[in-house]
Order: sequence, then structure tokens, then C-alpha cells
Amino acid sequence: MAQIEELTANKMKVKIYETRLQLGYEASYDVGKKIKELLISREFVNIIFAAAPSQNEFLFSLSQQQDVDWSRVNAFHMDEYVGLDEKAPQRFSQFLKERLFDKVPINKVHYINGNADDPQAECCRYSKLLKQYPLDIACMGIGENTHIAFNDPHVADFNDPLGVKVVALDEVSRQQQVNDDCFRHIEEVPAFAITLTVPALLQADSIFCLVPGIKKASAIYYTINSEVNESYPSTSLRNHNDAILYLDRDSAGKLDRKIF
Repeated sequence: MAQIEELTANKMKVKIYETRLQLGYEASYDVGKKIKELLISREFVNIIFAAAPSQNEFLFSLSQQQDVDWSRVNAFHMDEYVGLDEKAPQRFSQFLKERLFDKVPINKVHYINGNADDPQAECCRYSKLLKQYPLDIACMGIGENTHIAFNDPHVADFNDPLGVKVVALDEVSRQQQVNDDCFRHIEEVPAFAITLTVPALLQADSIFCLVPGIKKASAIYYTINSEVNESYPSTSLRNHNDAILYLDRDSAGKLDRKIF
């Protein structure tokens, strides 16, 4: 099934596909291609990944790319719950470990410790790692409230001086975890998380943002049609010099223009 259409929103490219399966495959191909291009001229590539059901098809397809030299890839993840049991399957580190990091011979994975005794110190540690290993690629999604990582509208700061910080999650963000069948009830969802800030995410040279599904249609409408501002954190992607937003028919369903 072919790509339906390609649009632009400010600097950001928007690619729309028929299904989330095709979206995941095409995005994984583009990311794999970018990794191989970068490895021609450098020893390692540094990549940050999002952990969410919206990334499942992409992560599966990416894990099948045996022609990528994973031994020259360093991996990070963009957020983690604070205080969730080490063995909880909902931990973002565990999610990515099961779907990608254990499936390819990756060089090094740098995990956020959501159970660190001193969360602020953990934020400083991870910020230093990101400076030591500048991000080449960010693979991310967009939340139902337009958050990127856990930069919900009430904490998003496009000029944040911090690279990593502790945030209180808003109710929409917590409810999304229930909507995604990650938790049974909102009371089970942690109230706090450690997240990369908006400026830290946008430091990546290339951004691949994957957003399938009808539950994200409103978020995509605001991402593309609203003014760039912190009330809709994902609008920040529109000013990045190399960002691609991947949609399927469902997530693109509320866009202003006729695209089908």
C-alpha cells in the first residue's frame, strides 16, 4: 500500500500512510538508512527511543534490520516513571529492552533510573551523558495531549535550561497510559516521571516522529494547525531542521485539508 500523501508544516515533513503497519515499516527503513549513512563518517551513532504502544510496529521492523551495524549504536530512552517497581512491565526501560535492546547487538544502552535515591542527581547524571554522547537521531511519538516525552503542556518549556528533569504528570497523560492498556486504573499510574526536556529532544540532528491511531487524531490536528507554543508541546517539532512526522489514515483523520 502506497503512501497517501506528503505534506509540510513549517520545516517539518509529514508523511501519511494507509495503515500503522506500513507507517512502522517505512519509518524503520528511513531510520535504518540514516544510521547507515551516519556510520560511513563516524564510529558511533547515538539514538534516543520512545517507549509506547504506538512504537510497536516500528520497533519490530527496526529490530529486523540485520544490515545495520548495531555494535556501533549507543541508545538512550526519553523518559521513565519515578518509583515504579523494578520488575514492573510498564517501565519504559523494560519496554524497550524487550522490543529492541535485547534483539540486536547494540553497543551500549544508557537507562534512566526511575528509582534512584536522589532523582535530581539522576537527572544531572543523564544530562551529562547526553552531552557526552550528543544525539544524532530521536525516534519519538506524540501523546494525546500533544506531549513529547513527558513534557505535558503544564511543564513544557521551549527554552528550558535543563536537559533532564522530574515532572508531575497531568491527568490526560496518566489516563493515556490506561487507554493504551498499560495500566488497569489511573490510580496505578505513577504521578511523577523523569523526562528529557523539549530543548534536549530537539538537540537531535534528525527526528523521526511516529504517531498512528485514531486516539491521536486530535493531537495531530493541534500539532499541525496550532501556533507553535507550549500549550501544544509537539508544535515545537515544526521548527526543527530535520523532522519527519509519520501518520496513518486514522491519526491524520482530523487534518484541515482533504488528503484522501
